[in-house]
Amino acid sequence: MDIVLRNNLILITTGFETLNTDWMKAFLNHHSRGMLFLPKAVLVFRNESLQEVREEFLQQLSEHHAKTHDFNHEFFLRSMLKFGTQPIKIELEKLEEQEVVEVNLYAYDKNTVLISLNEPNSWVLNYMRSQLEIYVERGTDMSLVVDVSDHKAKARLERALNKRHILHYAIQYRYDNRFMSKLYSDFANYSFGDLCKDNEDDANKIFYTVLECPVGASQDALKKSYKKLTKVYHPDKIIHEAPHMVEHYTQKFQLLQEAYTALRVVS
Repeated sequence: MDIVLRNNLILITTGFETLNTDWMKAFLNHHSRGMLFLPKAVLVFRNESLQEVREEFLQQLSEHHAKTHDFNHEFFLRSMLKFGTQPIKIELEKLEEQEVVEVNLYAYDKNTVLISLNEPNSWVLNYMRSQLEIYVERGTDMSLVVDVSDHKAKARLERALNKRHILHYAIQYRYDNRFMSKLYSDFANYSFGDLCKDNEDDANKIFYTVLECPVGASQDALKKSYKKLTKVYHPDKIIHEAPHMVEHYTQKFQLLQEAYTALRVVS
């Protein structure tokens, strides 16, 4: 383990074994809403209400570091405590061989989605919590029930599912071909096909799915859905968010324009 005190953060470089210690996971569990997940790191932002938790963590971190390197940790701890307002970045020393984690998605109806794991994984679940916390109705160490009753919640869920790599985990999402039609139950009598398949024969079916309309929907229905979704996904709405979120909204907005252009009938 290496710890570097920089002007703008505390950088901890360590192995996955330390990352999975009880005291490390307890600290991160407390900060599930204030974490940014990177390809091989986690960035934890300051939370004033969790100042005691942070100080206790730095105490345990200093003791662990001192034991590893055989020195007295008191002076080092005082130095770290001076960085009380700075984020803490916890980075893997090396990228471990990727471990596949299956995440199951089930839509009870258009308002409620169940996210479940086949076995406990605090890292993947903490990522989900960090993205969806304000919409989580209840949860366990293996599942979350999420309220997606409005378009903002659905957009947030989509952004969360767009990330497929967390630390050294590769996420595989599993869902049946009724997942989308349940979420958008206004079109429940229509089948959107198997959404797990990458090779769709009919491009128009994809465009209908993008616009959240049944195949063969009327021009009025297409136009109404297009206007509604472009308001939700307009990049200007999140101009101050992280760059990757702006990019995601921009791509989605462009895809909506492409789909509507392809399906609309110009009189």
